[in-house]
Amino acid sequence: MSVNLQKGQKISLEKEAGGALSRVTMGLGWDVAKSKGFFGFGGGKGEAVDLDASVVLFDESNRPVDVVWFRQLKSRDGSITHTGDNRTGAGDGDDEQIVVDLNAVPPSVKSLVFTVNSFTGQNFSTVANAFCRIINAGNQQEIARYDLSVQGTHTAQIMAKLYRHNGEWKMHAIGENGSGRTFDDLMPQIVPHL
Repeated sequence: MSVNLQKGQKISLEKEAGGALSRVTMGLGWDVAKSKGFFGFGGGKGEAVDLDASVVLFDESNRPVDVVWFRQLKSRDGSITHTGDNRTGAGDGDDEQIVVDLNAVPPSVKSLVFTVNSFTGQNFSTVANAFCRIINAGNQQEIARYDLSVQGTHTAQIMAKLYRHNGEWKMHAIGENGSGRTFDDLMPQIVPHL
């Protein structure tokens, strides 16, 4: 059974998955909010929104050592893969996915911070039904889900962090709003969460 995470909540991935995990997928999904139309009534679907999922890898000293995003779809060590860029949010389910081979992540990497940015600059008032979720890639079972649908004027969000603690992987739902077109713009906000 999947856990619906609240902002700030931390969980043990293995405990929630019911056993050892070797690969997980971070899924990001969203829809375009319906426009309000003339005088706030009616309207239809708004214009496409290009949200981008990224993951930044940090070492024990909280220094970034690599990043996986739409311009680099695989980590240099090969442990993390981005499945590709969705520029519209169209369709059901995950719009973008990042697959993490937990056993292949180098021991020097302490944490993985997942972000979402509106590359086209639209703010989250144009986004509906946004979520991130972590899936056991071995059996495709959802472990945890975090609702990102806080509409507002922000253009980015630090979604969550996967981190090693006492030999196991844990997840922290961060949910901090920010601004910027790429993960790089969020780096000053990410550091306090490491």
